[in-house]
Amino acid sequence: MDTYELITRNTEEVITEEEVRELAEDPTGKRVYVGYEPSGVLHVGHLLTANKLIDLQDAGFEVVILLADVHAYLNGKGTFEEIRDTAEQMRAQFLAYGLDEAQTEFVYGSEFQLDEDYVLDLHELELSTSLNRAQRAMAELQSGETAKVSHVVYPLMQALDIEYLDLDLAIGGLDQRKVHMLHREEMPTLDYDSRPCLHTPILADLTTGIGKMSSSKGVTISMEDSSEDLKEKVTSAFCPPTADPEPDDEGNERHNPVLELYQYHVFPRFESVTVERPEKYGGDLVYDDYESLEADLESGELHPQDAKNTLAEYLDDLVADGREKLREFRAN
Repeated sequence: MDTYELITRNTEEVITEEEVRELAEDPTGKRVYVGYEPSGVLHVGHLLTANKLIDLQDAGFEVVILLADVHAYLNGKGTFEEIRDTAEQMRAQFLAYGLDEAQTEFVYGSEFQLDEDYVLDLHELELSTSLNRAQRAMAELQSGETAKVSHVVYPLMQALDIEYLDLDLAIGGLDQRKVHMLHREEMPTLDYDSRPCLHTPILADLTTGIGKMSSSKGVTISMEDSSEDLKEKVTSAFCPPTADPEPDDEGNERHNPVLELYQYHVFPRFESVTVERPEKYGGDLVYDDYESLEADLESGELHPQDAKNTLAEYLDDLVADGREKLREFRAN
């Protein structure tokens, strides 16, 4: 696998290919970031981008993780002291998950977002950005939630963070695309260079395959889950014997979340996957790549239940160290 392929594998979008190929020519020492509003417990959404960060570290990048305490404060997530506590939990879990501590810099937003230069640039951005444009970059509000001024300032800060963290590349889930595009459009108005971006996929809802897997509603997988919880969730997951299921009766697009978890979580972290089966059912199956597992599910060689049982075991292995870190924090 060449460097560009490693940098971009399992991404949904590359903006732009030319800029990222230029970075791939000499990635050593280049800085890539992702920002997270501290929530305390890492879930599969965090871990999908973390897998991408591990790829980028393998390619030679230095990783910057923004623990966005000011953003969380603007979003009503508690006092700065409370937010810092949850941020420290997240930091420990990221390192337990497999990020290289020597190549990973954790930064609190309050370390630079309250400085005079940043605040003045933010005001300049407020002057140059229309209200409609800022609203298009806002995160989706929860049902019944009323939009506040802070919700509009939030994406402007996200766009500006990329400059102030001295980055070469930004990554995030596909839901961060609108913020990254705001950055690329508006930074030149402040005489700053825009940065290239990578967007990772959004995983499908675990139980239906429709819409996105979400920690705020429905069922998700996180480092908070016990081995038993993981097995129960994965065993009940939607998993037809195909990677591209038919739409439901209302025409909603479906995906196979079990295969997505294999593709984006398991195979990037394990050299091979072994599905253990009794000899009377054909014996063990060993897969060196995702495509082979998908093909066997499609052909019927791999039963969906066997795929789910094995997935639960591998996911449990991935989150075990982070789960222990979470227990340690809660015990103190």
